[in-house]
Amino acid sequence: MKRELLDNGNIWQKSDGRWIGLVRYKDEFGVTQRKSFSSKKKKTLQAKMTEYVKNFNEQVANSDESRKPLKESMKNWLRVYKFPEVERTTYDRYECTAEHQIYPYIGNKPVGDVTPADIKKLLTKHMNAGYAFTTSKKAYSLLKMFFKQLYQEGAIPNNPMSLIDMTKKDNYLAAQNKESKPQCDMVVVFTDEELEQIKAEAFKRFANGKPVYQQSAAYFLMLNTGLRAGELCGIINSDIDLENRVIHLQRGVKEVHVRDGLEYVPKLEVKVGKLKSKTSKRDVPLNDTAVEMIRRLRKEVYLGEDAPLIPDENGNFTNPRNMRNRFYRILDAIGIPHKGLHTFRHTFATRLINGVKQPDGSVKSLSVKQVAELLGHTTSEITELYYVKRDTTRLVGLTDSFNL
Repeated sequence: MKRELLDNGNIWQKSDGRWIGLVRYKDEFGVTQRKSFSSKKKKTLQAKMTEYVKNFNEQVANSDESRKPLKESMKNWLRVYKFPEVERTTYDRYECTAEHQIYPYIGNKPVGDVTPADIKKLLTKHMNAGYAFTTSKKAYSLLKMFFKQLYQEGAIPNNPMSLIDMTKKDNYLAAQNKESKPQCDMVVVFTDEELEQIKAEAFKRFANGKPVYQQSAAYFLMLNTGLRAGELCGIINSDIDLENRVIHLQRGVKEVHVRDGLEYVPKLEVKVGKLKSKTSKRDVPLNDTAVEMIRRLRKEVYLGEDAPLIPDENGNFTNPRNMRNRFYRILDAIGIPHKGLHTFRHTFATRLINGVKQPDGSVKSLSVKQVAELLGHTTSEITELYYVKRDTTRLVGLTDSFNL
């Protein structure tokens, strides 16, 4: 509840000549309280009471969250509730979404005056401006969390998000004259030909025998394990058990914004910490190629069991961004459009589920659940929806004996 002034005060004079004043108000718990004043002079007493009432009203106004601009209110909400609750990379994304997709549209409006129509207009402007569906959906989700918190705390009388649904993806893309494709068709993987080209370029050497590209074996370690770039960069040599052919994943490496307290600083830093989720901490089996790639990496540079498998020039954990940039140099050299390092993870999942042809002509494959466990996904649905490229060639000839 909000503090509320019940009257501007009553004044009376006592028998000894002193003047007494009383102001009544309700505190934040709704309990009636009193504030008393006294003075030998009535004028002095009135001045004291007037000043108190003025300060009281200012404090009530400042504590009225509904009258604050949305930008101010959301920034405070992010710092108080989200900064200690989520991963640094997640917080950076929240802050970026608010700064670019929310504040320019409704940031100056009092948070209590925001209507469902304002939210709908914001989403429509995103769509018309050509924002990706996922970008607009992140703004929608952030607004939903924010207004839900304010409403539950009683800071606003109504939740404008309760009446707004996110535009369906098909409709959103249609309004942008874009084709809506099944998620499995949007998964990006490397073809056999591309992998051969990448391998040939990645392991090139100068005339003196030195490798053209540093630590290029790392990319094929990713291809054969499904490791995320941050997971790969977080491996230290003692995490690897070559005898039992397994990596014990313990930590990950991320690039986050530098902060002065909670304030954003336009600079990035490498943060070594926990993995993406509980299921990300896992044992990753190593096949023959993965073992070979680890040996290649150690032959190139080995700084001890407590050092990273892929150290930077100072022996510290490598920034995943540097790994990505080096990979782009390889793609540029062979003329392949840029594909992210996550493509190796997608290719790993797709090959295992769609099947890999064996020397005897048979096809060996794994279940979606098995691959989900290998990737460290919380559910197999994530693996099936977002990581597997559909192979329609397997349908060829299936209906040959079904002549209806």
